[in-house]
Amino acid sequence: MKYRFLGNTSIALSSIGLGCMGMNHGYGIPDDAESWATLEKAIDLGINFWDTADIYADGQNEVLISKILKPNRSKIFLATKFGFKPYTEGAFGGVDCSPKHMTQAIDASLLRLNADVIDLYYAHRIDPTVPIEEMVGAMAELVHQGKVRYLGLSEASPNTIRKAHMIHPISALQSEYSLVTREVETEIIPLCKQLKISFVPFSPLGRGLLTNTLNLSELSEQDFRKKQPRYQKDYEENNHNLARGFAAIALEKGCTPAQLALAWVLAQGDHIIPIPGTKKRKYLMENAAAVNIEITNQDERALEQLLQAYPNTGPRYNEDNMSYLDKS
Repeated sequence: MKYRFLGNTSIALSSIGLGCMGMNHGYGIPDDAESWATLEKAIDLGINFWDTADIYADGQNEVLISKILKPNRSKIFLATKFGFKPYTEGAFGGVDCSPKHMTQAIDASLLRLNADVIDLYYAHRIDPTVPIEEMVGAMAELVHQGKVRYLGLSEASPNTIRKAHMIHPISALQSEYSLVTREVETEIIPLCKQLKISFVPFSPLGRGLLTNTLNLSELSEQDFRKKQPRYQKDYEENNHNLARGFAAIALEKGCTPAQLALAWVLAQGDHIIPIPGTKKRKYLMENAAAVNIEITNQDERALEQLLQAYPNTGPRYNEDNMSYLDKS
């Protein structure tokens, strides 16, 4: 495994982290035994950057990883998040980033994780009803209390990032980023580099689209993608052709589509640390090998030409999910 530094620190994180959400939230049927084996394999591979959140499986994602986390705590840099209220009848209950909610959330996460401290604590979304100064000020107090080591934001706007960073150093900014989700390239990624903030892409494989293995007809009703526009019939032909063309480029390069997608993300900046999610060891090992793949100028041109040929990939979120994004 290769490593990159967290923000403006000397903390070495695996260049490819592990998103734990899909182990029991959002993507089909959980398999706890395989998830635990995957977490143990991550340690063997040197993947020390794990990501979860209190909203995943209503806290049970934190409980799931705690079994492997506890006996290996010194080997793992753990990130979790707060801000979403509990689900109500299968839907988000809204966002609450008030200091009161945060204080309750951090203690609950520490209990579920069976941990004394969270390495990186994110605000999962930006609450428009809570001034950023108030939210980050309260998060900074958690650092002073020793419950949290570093702070992060998720899906925050450039304006919010700047304001937050003035109150307390922000070490990581998490947002969706892949070859098919690139809005953050204009301002967010350059700003993070300028401020020495690690940019942490989630869904760097386009939620499976870029692996050329996604079959919409096989998605379970519990699968998060069933409700997102990009994975509907309207965009199926475009995305099928895109995935097939992407796989052809990967084959010519001698790697898998997933590895090509991750290598491309890594090549966009040395402050970028993607966290592809998986609950299976075989995909974990495949993803980890992407750190050894070099993206050439020729590769970049071929990928851009492919994307120009099939641009109709569809929105990443439906209107409800989009409503939670920071617009400040």
